[in-house]
Amino acid sequence: RPAMAPPPPPEGPGGAPPPLQYSLLLQHLVGEQRRPRAWDPAALGGIPSPPKSEEQKMVERAMESCAFKAALACVGGFVLGGAFGVFTAGIDTNVGFDPKDPYRTPTAKEVLKDMGQRGMSYAKNFAIVGAMFSCTECLVESYRGKSDWKNSVISGCITGGAIGFRAGLKAGVIGCGGFAAFSAAIDYYLR
Repeated sequence: RPAMAPPPPPEGPGGAPPPLQYSLLLQHLVGEQRRPRAWDPAALGGIPSPPKSEEQKMVERAMESCAFKAALACVGGFVLGGAFGVFTAGIDTNVGFDPKDPYRTPTAKEVLKDMGQRGMSYAKNFAIVGAMFSCTECLVESYRGKSDWKNSVISGCITGGAIGFRAGLKAGVIGCGGFAAFSAAIDYYLR
């Protein structure tokens, strides 16, 4: 099979060869003819999304508010604390125990009553701590204008200090340090 030679380049006006194609391309990319490109995520392979309605924006603002975050943490803490309280009561051998009559076996009703009381106690405590921490973290984040690990450490210190301060200054300082360290560890693990 005979090899075909490339066709001769066409001649421009006056017999001069036309400019090379890559120089035309460079003029469009770098030179005077360059046009600014609009930012379009769909052009980069992103999924195009329609503009959001006012109702959608209102719902997003409500879900990002500190009040919503605190309420959500309160409900989550209540559920988690209740489950934890019932679990610890279930493995405790002293549930339903009557100190007046140590040889009496507690009835199922007494055991369930004690489990419910312990579950409710834990649920309330976890709900309060969750709401305090979430609200404090949201306020600290709003004040600082940043979302980083320092927010959870500061919030943990404030929450732990406020809870521990009821037992005195020393307990408040220990609560601040302990809760801040716990918050830092959880934040490090989650990020």
